[in-house]
Amino acid sequence: MLPGSKILLFSLASTAITCFTRGLDLRKGTEDVLCPANCPLWQFYVFGDGVYASLSSVCGAAIHSGVITNTGGAVRVRTLPGQESYPAVNANGIQSQVLSRWASSFSVTAGTKSTALEAVGRSVSTARPSTGKRPKKTLDKKAGNKDCKADIAFLIDGSYNIGQRRFNLQKNFVGKVAVMLGIGTEGPHVGVVQASEHPKIEFYLKNYTAAKEVLFAIKELGFRGGNSNTGKALKYTAQKFFSLENGARKGIPKIIVVFLDGWPSDDLEEAGIVAREFGVNVFIVSVAKPTAEELGMVQDIGFVDKAVCRNNGFFSYQMPTWFGTTKYVKPLVQKLCSHEQMLCSKTCYNSVNIGFLIDGSSSVGESNFRLMLEFVSNVAKAFEISDIGSKVAAVQFTYSQRSEFSFTDYVTKEKVLSAIRNIRYMSGGTATGDAISFITTHVFGPVKDGPNKNFLIVLTDGQSYDDVRGPAAAAQKAGITVFSVGIAWAPLDDLKDMASEPRESHTFFTREFTGLEPMVPDIIRGICKDFLDSKQ
Repeated sequence: MLPGSKILLFSLASTAITCFTRGLDLRKGTEDVLCPANCPLWQFYVFGDGVYASLSSVCGAAIHSGVITNTGGAVRVRTLPGQESYPAVNANGIQSQVLSRWASSFSVTAGTKSTALEAVGRSVSTARPSTGKRPKKTLDKKAGNKDCKADIAFLIDGSYNIGQRRFNLQKNFVGKVAVMLGIGTEGPHVGVVQASEHPKIEFYLKNYTAAKEVLFAIKELGFRGGNSNTGKALKYTAQKFFSLENGARKGIPKIIVVFLDGWPSDDLEEAGIVAREFGVNVFIVSVAKPTAEELGMVQDIGFVDKAVCRNNGFFSYQMPTWFGTTKYVKPLVQKLCSHEQMLCSKTCYNSVNIGFLIDGSSSVGESNFRLMLEFVSNVAKAFEISDIGSKVAAVQFTYSQRSEFSFTDYVTKEKVLSAIRNIRYMSGGTATGDAISFITTHVFGPVKDGPNKNFLIVLTDGQSYDDVRGPAAAAQKAGITVFSVGIAWAPLDDLKDMASEPRESHTFFTREFTGLEPMVPDIIRGICKDFLDSKQ
């Protein structure tokens, strides 16, 4: 066989990949790949040690495990089943990250390509540039990059800080980012807000769905001037920009990329909190950081960490100057398309399952039962109920239990509220412990491995005829946070025995059924606090 044909055979068997190719981007059970040299180690995202979650960078995992160095090389990748736990380990200059669960994994070992063949391959590729080239993946320009679905607001700096000349350079950079994202109907959608004395939405997500149109709109933006009230603009964008009417899509990550020349003239911390409450992932792209002499003029030198979605390094991006920024475009785009890293997309409003256990015993009575249903409705109204968002279920109990509807029965808020209104009062005894066991097994059981955090709200007006402590402990062990709401003759000891820790903040009581209504905001706040605490 001729030497050239050997190289051709190998090039067909071995795939050249980029620094950022992930395990889930590969399609074969076992695949030989070739990692490039000089990948930026600090930009790698690796989860696990030895066995890596499939959203990890293949080349990052290979360097982390010692299979190759940062001079690149051949790697064999084997697809493995998902794991329950991926540890965080620092090795070979890469800090891997912890991940509790992922659907698939991979391992890496040294590839089979010899050093001699690599050398010959390089010489052949120099002589014959077309040999071994992979056909480029064609992109449907109208549909856009379907692997990068995101709704993105570019919050550009239009203050006197940046000035007209650098403002134009900023527009040029933002335009390049927008084009590389692969904007399209089924891909990323973008809009622009200009921060200055007062924020101005230049165009919304719905206005343009083609890269060429977006590029033209960005070029046409006028410089506004004024103070760099970035905090004011960030808060305004988080609250006003991502509405369904203005083109935001359900279930798509919401991102604000803040471009900041120098430093803000107002506070960013509150704006960052508001953005997180709205499920928005905030990135800060800072250019020309304050010099040592200028730091005294900065209100808060930690403004970046307080504004971003998470201060883990992923959401902050620094460029030394607006000149020669082309090399910074691709790494930023790769960040914006790493959807598994969008930690702030999930909020307590769109990522919880709430099960209501409603006392239908004889002591409640028809009119008071209606007040309980009104309470259930008002709590449910606060949450974004959908097939990909929060979900609600209800069980009524006496001595027996009746599942009124499960988490999968209704996936719109309107249908859930209608189902609550249509619940018919049972009347009977009070076996709260059996009811907790029933809802834990039959209602929460089918969703226990889902993405949402589980909450149970127990509504009762009296003493239970059975033990509540054991069933409540079992529910909590199954990952369900329990709030107990007692009315009238419900014993405080029972309520505390059912409630999750700290019991004081998960136990509620009112003498009258009319006292349920004022509890609604406290219950909602409690759910959100527990949700945020679980994400820390």
